[in-house]
Amino acid sequence: MRFLLFGFVLFPFFLFSQDFENTNAIDVSVFRGNIMPHTQDLGHLITDHPYGFMISFSKQTHGKKEWHRAYNFPDFGGYFMYQDYKNEFLGTNYALGAHYNFYFLNRKLQFKLAQGITYNTNPYDKVTNSKNKAFGSKLDANINLALNYKKENLIENIGFQVGLLFTHSSNGRIKSPNSGINSYVLNVGLNYNFDKKETQNNNSISDTTCYKESVKYNFVAKTGVNESPIINSGQYPFYHLGIYADKRLNRKSAIQLGTELFLTKSLKEYIKYRSISSYEEYIDPNTDYKRVGIFVGHELFINKLSIETQVGYYVYKPFKEDMDIYDRLGLKYYLTDKVFVVGGLKTHLFVAEAFEFGIGVRL
Repeated sequence: MRFLLFGFVLFPFFLFSQDFENTNAIDVSVFRGNIMPHTQDLGHLITDHPYGFMISFSKQTHGKKEWHRAYNFPDFGGYFMYQDYKNEFLGTNYALGAHYNFYFLNRKLQFKLAQGITYNTNPYDKVTNSKNKAFGSKLDANINLALNYKKENLIENIGFQVGLLFTHSSNGRIKSPNSGINSYVLNVGLNYNFDKKETQNNNSISDTTCYKESVKYNFVAKTGVNESPIINSGQYPFYHLGIYADKRLNRKSAIQLGTELFLTKSLKEYIKYRSISSYEEYIDPNTDYKRVGIFVGHELFINKLSIETQVGYYVYKPFKEDMDIYDRLGLKYYLTDKVFVVGGLKTHLFVAEAFEFGIGVRL
């Protein structure tokens, strides 16, 4: 499962690592900020301000392909990040992954979306580090969102950027404990263009394609493994089955409406455990573990790759411990016009439940 997770979050980097006629750049930022106390068991782990640095290697697009022009000539590439949480129990993280940079306001405002794998130096251990309830494994997923003011070529090829960065690390509850860590930090740094900036191709043949479509119907099956909140309770498979309609509005966007069934074996075992350990709450061990949700979503089309964001509500959930609202951030890659593979993180606000991997059809 860790191998699959590593491959999925890095596949955009390998996908776009061909020798395109683009220019090359690097930026280095240092950051310092705060950890969000999103669960009660993180209080003793927030003792100082985390700090670190991020190095990003980028291919700068100039309009050779249609999607370059559609997205105002974004950058794509890979990143390395180091983060010290300034806490003896949390240790430090080393992250590696892929990123996109999108530009607005005459390319002065940069939005960075980065996703990869992080290695934690001091995860939970029953004997040596029982206080680390944030990271239950050495390998975790890393998601970063940044909004920067960026100025290039201030002194020859050297420029600078400054802005806000949100970074998340967790293992998607593949192994407990898994509170995860969310940091929001101020970052500042320098950028350097290895090549002379090319003139951007704004005006090749205009794209006259009509992207609007009639309503399409999607069927998707996702799976993976996770563990209940009880440490060492065991990893069990889950199966998430969904059907939804989508309506493509334009080149970049489609909206979604659907329903899905959640069959999570670890939840079934957790109900049995709670019925014994919390007898004063009168939990029936035969409580149905199945859940049914309805959701709305948005799909952002880039090329064959797209980004999905969804928010859902459980309309059927006999076991009431988790909150009724869930959300999802994921990637979708179209193998053909009708067949796609997906992967993403399902959470309840800032608390991860599962990393999902699946396949679907769009008819």
